[in-house]
Amino acid sequence: MNSGCAAARSPERRRELLEEESHMEKKKAPPIVADINVTPMVDVMLVLLIIFMVITPMLTKGVSVELFRAKNPIAMKDADKDDAVLIAVTRDGKFFLSPGNKQLLLEDIPQKVRDLLTNRLDKTCYIKADSRAKYERVEEVVDNLRAAGVDQIGLITELIPQESKPTRALAPNVDR
Repeated sequence: MNSGCAAARSPERRRELLEEESHMEKKKAPPIVADINVTPMVDVMLVLLIIFMVITPMLTKGVSVELFRAKNPIAMKDADKDDAVLIAVTRDGKFFLSPGNKQLLLEDIPQKVRDLLTNRLDKTCYIKADSRAKYERVEEVVDNLRAAGVDQIGLITELIPQESKPTRALAPNVDR
């Protein structure tokens, strides 16, 4: 063993090894690619798309109710504001107060609404009632809002889609 190590250390052996290394070809690096690889970007975009598709339905504001349908509703743009006082009446008769989307008991409505309207000039509240809710429950909310000092009450409804009626073309008057 020592003789092998000693031979490897000898100057002649070193020369042989150096000659062998000089005859070996040096490997060259592949050429630089100037194209943009879009695959990682597409992967990231698809992941973000899936995340937004899953989260977006969870961001809906308020309680889901099936609204009454009306032929001639009046647009109430103030009801869409973040600070609008909105009371939702669900199908099973539960009450939810927005902002905050908190469930309330009927007897708590006047005090909570009074607190929300304390420093406001516009004392308007909106009722968003499910079309299958009992009318009695909606009437109780209106009574409690009046007790809280609400000036205006808006009932939020949904527009009935109008069917397009075919129009008849009238024949022009032709003198014969």
